[in-house]
Amino acid sequence: MAPDATLNRPRARDLGISIGTMTPGPFNAITDVPGVKVGHATIIEGDGPLSVGKGPVRTGVTVILPHDGDIWRQPVFAAPHVLNGNGEMTGLAWVREVGMLGGAIGITNTHSVGVVRDALVAEGVRSQPPGAFSWNLPVVGETWDGLLSDADGFHVRAEHVRDALDDARSGPVAEGNVGGGTGMVCHEFKGGIGTSSRRIDEAAGGWTVGALVQANYGRRGLLRIDGVPVGEAIGLIEVPSPYSMLGRKGAPRDPTNTAIRARDGSIIIVIATDAPLLPMQCARLAQRAGLGLARAGSVAATTSGDIFLCFSNGNLGLPQSETAHEAHGVTAVRMLVDSALDPLFEATGEGTADAIVTALVAAQTMPGRDGIVAHGLPHDRLREVMARFGRLRT
Repeated sequence: MAPDATLNRPRARDLGISIGTMTPGPFNAITDVPGVKVGHATIIEGDGPLSVGKGPVRTGVTVILPHDGDIWRQPVFAAPHVLNGNGEMTGLAWVREVGMLGGAIGITNTHSVGVVRDALVAEGVRSQPPGAFSWNLPVVGETWDGLLSDADGFHVRAEHVRDALDDARSGPVAEGNVGGGTGMVCHEFKGGIGTSSRRIDEAAGGWTVGALVQANYGRRGLLRIDGVPVGEAIGLIEVPSPYSMLGRKGAPRDPTNTAIRARDGSIIIVIATDAPLLPMQCARLAQRAGLGLARAGSVAATTSGDIFLCFSNGNLGLPQSETAHEAHGVTAVRMLVDSALDPLFEATGEGTADAIVTALVAAQTMPGRDGIVAHGLPHDRLREVMARFGRLRT
């Protein structure tokens, strides 16, 4: 399915599901933060039994551009938070050290982190004038799509990263089975990419907080949407888990078998804001993404890689930390006082929970390798369940 096709899919609010009380931005997407762009490259090839190196392939790359200037030479303040570390996000040691993010953020599958990182380095080098100094430690996060895809086949290549960068745009964001989220599973439904945003009241600054997730975590019975136990109501007998089909040659197996209970990981969450935050304040926002994840039903299990990154583009024009300084090496920045952060904390948790729901609503049923099928969350049943609990809004 082409990414553009997902733009026509109904979103959670179209179904009458509104998470929280704050107001979304115009697109209810991370791209509501001024200057932020998102692009995808989606790879869907083949069907049938798994043949390593050949397919079937259900994977891709998603990129986030933090502002609309020279992202390779104009860093932004940023900070990560790791809720559970059974996963990878490259470049975090340097982000923690200097509190800055330079370049695009990449999100892909576990075994393609290296090629995406290298391709982003190459794009950073290519963007500079001949002979100019270039140095970059890109941020690339991952979740595992091996349930549906040939994860050991290394199908993501440098050209896919370039395609995702070329696709990066503001406005509506394709969600669900696209980019890095193509082969992902969430709460034993089809998962993938989801995004949301919240606007802070003008009296509190009028800032925007956006969230984008690559959701690939969770057991069915734990799923909560707006407080409703949707995972219990739409159980595994009604909508089978893709894990129930794991076995030799695709033969069904007992989903309660602990040997195949790989349902607990992972999720990458990126938080963006135009509020002028310092790195330690970005770290505090990144931490609050975990509250939104908990609202959706995660327990951050041992096998889950729950890794978050927050950046602020509210201080553009920062000098690169590794280049020679001018004069006395002093630059001016703006910052919010800490007492003004509470609305941003609320927006981060609420927006993260909403982004997970939008990923589930946008994702469609996808057959993968060995006849394994990840079923989409059925919209009609979701509406019935939400109405039963009095949470379907007009």
